[in-house]
Amino acid sequence: MTTLLRPMSLTAELTYRCPLQCPYCSNPIHLADYQPELDTETWKRVLREAAELGVIQAHFSGGEPLLRKDLPELVRYARECDLYCDLSTSAYTATRERLAALKDAGLDAIQVSLLDSRKEGNDWVGGAESFKKKCDAIRWAKELGFPVSLNAVLHRHNLDHVEEILRLALDWEVERIELAHVQYVGWAFRNRTALLPTRAQLEHAQDVVARMQDEARGKLFILHVLPDFYQAVPKACLQGWGTRFMTVAPDGAVLPCLSAREIPGLHFPKVTEASLETIWFNSEVFNQFRGTAWLPEPCHSCERRDIDFGGCRCQAFLFTGDAGRTDPVCHKAPDHALVEEALRLAQAPARPFEYRTFKPAPTAATH
Repeated sequence: MTTLLRPMSLTAELTYRCPLQCPYCSNPIHLADYQPELDTETWKRVLREAAELGVIQAHFSGGEPLLRKDLPELVRYARECDLYCDLSTSAYTATRERLAALKDAGLDAIQVSLLDSRKEGNDWVGGAESFKKKCDAIRWAKELGFPVSLNAVLHRHNLDHVEEILRLALDWEVERIELAHVQYVGWAFRNRTALLPTRAQLEHAQDVVARMQDEARGKLFILHVLPDFYQAVPKACLQGWGTRFMTVAPDGAVLPCLSAREIPGLHFPKVTEASLETIWFNSEVFNQFRGTAWLPEPCHSCERRDIDFGGCRCQAFLFTGDAGRTDPVCHKAPDHALVEEALRLAQAPARPFEYRTFKPAPTAATH
């Protein structure tokens, strides 16, 4: 029997509130169902329990975590717990003073989302004028001495700009960029026909990225995460469901992955009900798809079962209505035709986006 590892990383989703409306947002579709937000003292307890459990990294995310006025206090406390702290932000609400306060609190690194290399494309996708604010925030973060990385989410509307995106990263002298194709869950699943690139776009982008990786070697680390739908085999969901990563949502629910709420019928324990250690080791939901014993065929007999663990549970549910089926991305999956149909539809002209529109109300502690 394999010994269960302790988690390595905690994603602290401090809020689902966000000033942007990205049509591929990974937050839940029905945002109004997940209120209120945890208060400051509860978040501190979560961070302490995470460190005691063996977590080494606290990744502050959202929504837009800068909307939490207690963010510097939470970062300072996490550093007191000896956690490495980084922040993922749209930078829409960033100011130099705010970033300086986070630096003083001990924040180790910042990741800024970039929606496009061009102002008009960036602002159109986000539903707000955010491009200049991102440029300013990156400059301030560099001036303050932060290591800065970019997260550029790729789809059919910006994939042809990938070289421009990489040259912006070089001009800004950031340390790292993640070119991450849209993961088709949450809002992105609703918008997949509008977002999926064509195969020709993808192949061209792969050639561009390979050339730029050679050109940027030693100056910029470029990670290119290919889209699931165009792969013959699925990726492992965060190295396996409930294996190394855990997420605490704004309302205190503890999730095996960011998108696990896509799957109805699962009960996600809250930090107000049990400790992180109890939830990690003993909760039904963390054990439901953990390891390989639960795998259906053809996964159970597949030589890749200890590599991809059957793929993404959310993707399996969204396509088939059953989170326990093989991820349809796999070429061996009984439901692979559903992915092939999605790719066929993607060759047509893109449809209008369905934007994320709801912004949950904050608690009194976060004003």
